[in-house]
Amino acid sequence: MKKLITQNQIESKILLIRGHKVMLDRDLAELYGVTTAYLKRQVRRNIERFPKDLMFELSAKEFRDWRSQFGISRSDVMGLRYNPFAFTEHGTLMLSSVLNSKRAIQVNIQIMRVFIKLKEIVSTNKEILNKLTQLENKYEKHDEQIYAIFEQIREFLTFKEKPKKQIGFSPEKSLKHPQNKKTKSLLKK
Repeated sequence: MKKLITQNQIESKILLIRGHKVMLDRDLAELYGVTTAYLKRQVRRNIERFPKDLMFELSAKEFRDWRSQFGISRSDVMGLRYNPFAFTEHGTLMLSSVLNSKRAIQVNIQIMRVFIKLKEIVSTNKEILNKLTQLENKYEKHDEQIYAIFEQIREFLTFKEKPKKQIGFSPEKSLKHPQNKKTKSLLKK
């Protein structure tokens, strides 16, 4: 291999298209040190090795979206007459077998290491998400219990007051008083 290809160079060329992590033919050709035309020719000669789950051609819309996403001008893609091929992780593995060069093997080893690292990162993130979900479920039950405690405290703090007895003279109440029953009967006469 002429110069060492870094992990960051490979990672920057991995795209998410149709829900798959893929690398485009022109990026792979650059890494392998061949022309895109040669890479595509080798793929077409060995097309039976590349089913749709290993390699697919970008649609015209996907190609336009890809160009606009990266701000690639028309002059940068003048050499691109056909939509690029997108290779999945296993497609890049198969690609090294059809290119059959020492550089292709070395580059492929590095690409596989990057894909393995990405899987480990995703796996670690899934574990963290699972633990967060477990914690949420655990504390969600506590939230309900804490809410119930606060409701009980509110009930104790907002006791219903009994109506207070009026202090002082009230003519209606004074007529109802047992001592005043005689007075009431006298008033009726």
